[in-house]
Amino acid sequence: REDLWVREGKILNPEKLFFDEKGSADVQLDCKGSIITPGFIDVQINGGFGVDFSLATDDFKSGIDLVSQKILSHGVTSFCPTLVTSPPSVYHQVLPQISVRNGGAHGAGILGAHLEGPFISREKKGAHPEHCLRTFEAGAFQDLLNTYGSLDRVRIVTLAPEMKRSSEVIRELTKRGVCVSLGHSVANLSQAEEAVQHGATFITHLFNAMLPFHHRDPGIVGLLTSDKIPAGRRVFYGMISDGIHTNPAALRIAHRAHPKGLVLVTDAIAGMGLAPGRHTLGQQVVEIDGLNTYIAGTKTLSGSVATMDTCVRHFQEATGCSVETALEAASLHPAQLLGIEHNKGTLNYDSDADFLMLNDSLYVQATYIAGQEVWRQDALGM
Repeated sequence: REDLWVREGKILNPEKLFFDEKGSADVQLDCKGSIITPGFIDVQINGGFGVDFSLATDDFKSGIDLVSQKILSHGVTSFCPTLVTSPPSVYHQVLPQISVRNGGAHGAGILGAHLEGPFISREKKGAHPEHCLRTFEAGAFQDLLNTYGSLDRVRIVTLAPEMKRSSEVIRELTKRGVCVSLGHSVANLSQAEEAVQHGATFITHLFNAMLPFHHRDPGIVGLLTSDKIPAGRRVFYGMISDGIHTNPAALRIAHRAHPKGLVLVTDAIAGMGLAPGRHTLGQQVVEIDGLNTYIAGTKTLSGSVATMDTCVRHFQEATGCSVETALEAASLHPAQLLGIEHNKGTLNYDSDADFLMLNDSLYVQATYIAGQEVWRQDALGM
């Protein structure tokens, strides 16, 4: 309920200003009783507004710029553009065009790419094209490097931990500061625990594209309550809380089992923000019907068209958790997952002044990055 002080893009400890510098505010803003929350961080977004990050186009850069601009209105201030399973040529063309950068009036900041596949399970490929799936052959880590071309702009890699030689790949990725996520997998619990012991810290869209929970072998889902997680390590898990990908009861079960690990992700595809109809997800055609998105002609779910603020509201409603808890799942937890919680995901002193103003129903009123207003609802006459 206090004031929030911002200077030079950072959140300021006002004591220093009052007592050491005897200064005062240059600009004062009445927030009219809004909730102020750290900006949302989306670590799994495949595209939106007609742009598909898994398509190598000549104007890829303008596509990523468009998405980063448009998601400001949904409260996202940083994100990891996500590529689904693709041929090596796509990674080689697209990754060099993803520049890790700070957010601003031009759009949300880019934290690095999330590569979901192609080292995943055939049985749990979901909407990923089977002919592009790969395994770790003789070269293991070298195979991965050859496929992606470079890891310079890569922040997260989703892989299936039951694949042969995945342990050494997980160790190598972790050593290079890449976050390893387990997903699209038929791994049992001990394979998942072994992956975590080698450095994996995330689960890609919990419950989706993995073995269902079974009481004798809970599979990857069992990591939420495993006693084999190394001391001082936390396993995070993504959830698409759009009311479609996971039943509200499943969302509640996960949240109650491991509240501090829950990370809300949109898993949004190119069709987010567009009218229903046919759109793409990488190499596949998908059909949007309301909030459902299927691979055309099937009932296989393929990403979502939910926005991050919708996911936050749905999560809060489904679990009955506090507003703070719902907001942390979209800000603090993804920042902790990526190890950037000293700069993002909180309103602590000296952290980046990326924040939102929300009304009591958690609708975004305004978005700020580095203390600058980058989007405001009334400015667009909405």
